[in-house]
Amino acid sequence: MGALWGEDPRYFRATGQPFKGRIKNVVVMTFAARQPDGDLAPAYARHVGNVGGNFLSNAWRADSHSGVGDAFRRAALGIAGKMGSNAFAEFWPSIRKHLFHRK
Repeated sequence: MGALWGEDPRYFRATGQPFKGRIKNVVVMTFAARQPDGDLAPAYARHVGNVGGNFLSNAWRADSHSGVGDAFRRAALGIAGKMGSNAFAEFWPSIRKHLFHRK
């Protein structure tokens, strides 16, 4: 769906920004995606897929784990996972550079 809507799901690092700006980028890019014109817009496809997939998975889950609250909880974990992935993509190259610098 994102391709049809022109959403670019890739994470773009905020190199050269102060730490606070990089944290902001991690959070913003969790909920937004680049459009063909380069502007940011809500990542509708990402969120529809996340929430929809979790509700769809209720069909084969045990009754004790297939309620509306369970699906929303899994969707929230998906958002947290995306934010964690963004943070890793943002900061790991800098950390790796400092930890494993070659002389």
